[in-house]
Amino acid sequence: MKKIEAVIKPFKLDEVREALSEVGITGLTVTEVKGFGRQKGHTELYRGAEYVVDFLPKIKVEVVLGDDMVEQAVEAIVKAAHTGKIGDGKIFVIPVEQVVRIRTGETNEAAI
Repeated sequence: MKKIEAVIKPFKLDEVREALSEVGITGLTVTEVKGFGRQKGHTELYRGAEYVVDFLPKIKVEVVLGDDMVEQAVEAIVKAAHTGKIGDGKIFVIPVEQVVRIRTGETNEAAI
């Protein structure tokens, strides 16, 4: 099993959710996060004063799935989240040792 964490632009969330749904992924977790990479933030103007925004708003999408679905999920996210501009985000694929569904006690693949 693997966990995919994708950090994307907020306005791409619906497209990413739909793309994952199309490849058969039904459950995901979404978190509003802030951060920066190569962008290093940007400057904005507010009431005539310029200030630096170090941390940009992003969305983190998390999905746990079987090894056989990882490639499809990553491709779906890349396709849906891509704008071609700096700040499109990153995808991390992380091994998962165990999953337990609290309600039923099911474990691993059955719990996904």
